[in-house]
Amino acid sequence: MEFETLEIQRDRDVATIILNRPDVHNAMNENMMRELTSCFKEFSRDEEIRIIILTGRGKSFCAGADLNWMKRMVNYSMEENIEDSNLLLELYDSIYYCSKPVIAKVNGHAFGGGIGLFATCDIAIAVPNCKFAFSEVKLGIIPAVISTFVARRLSIAEMRRLFITGERFTSEYAEKIGLIDLVVPEEEIDDKVNQYVSILKSSGPKAIMEVKNLLDQYEKLPSKDYKEYTVRKISELRVSEEGQEGINAFLEKRKPRWSE
Repeated sequence: MEFETLEIQRDRDVATIILNRPDVHNAMNENMMRELTSCFKEFSRDEEIRIIILTGRGKSFCAGADLNWMKRMVNYSMEENIEDSNLLLELYDSIYYCSKPVIAKVNGHAFGGGIGLFATCDIAIAVPNCKFAFSEVKLGIIPAVISTFVARRLSIAEMRRLFITGERFTSEYAEKIGLIDLVVPEEEIDDKVNQYVSILKSSGPKAIMEVKNLLDQYEKLPSKDYKEYTVRKISELRVSEEGQEGINAFLEKRKPRWSE
């Protein structure tokens, strides 16, 4: 897999996706969005990949929309804007619904749509003193597409204030309100990410995928249907190959085959 805006690193069953436009603070343009979407869909299907890490090259994680892309957007028709926004939605969906666990290693500042890139991840770990902002209102627009995913991490009250003010806040504050899971010193972030990689490798790969499906169904199904789904799903997984291996490994006091 070769890309113009991304760098891909593979270490056995772990794939690292690096936003690689440091000269523009990894700002997103159409090409980057298409490449990211393609990359996440490919790794979601790749049976050799178990875990994905998303990070940025340089001092920023992602500055949001690329300036040249914004200049073109000014002259877009309504139909072109809808097509463009659907491209962004497809990108966020490809991360949020990826069958593999996704860890965001937030190495620096993020604004606007760049926040959506880590809000859609399963685990978000950041370095201290990053600056974040939902800055869309300063341009007379709103953080519309990312709101679906941000709402899964923040309260409506917090979204209301941060969205209408566009105020800047730090990674420490983002951790406090749940937008970031952990803030660790820059010199320790690789060790913390690797720690979570090890933790995830001790869990059944299919079980992780089914957990993500479970939460998706929780959001979509009526309460009664969801309860019925949970009964069928746990029964199905108990007799599955992975479920049998995990239960027997526990009873036999050994590590399951999927664990390092």
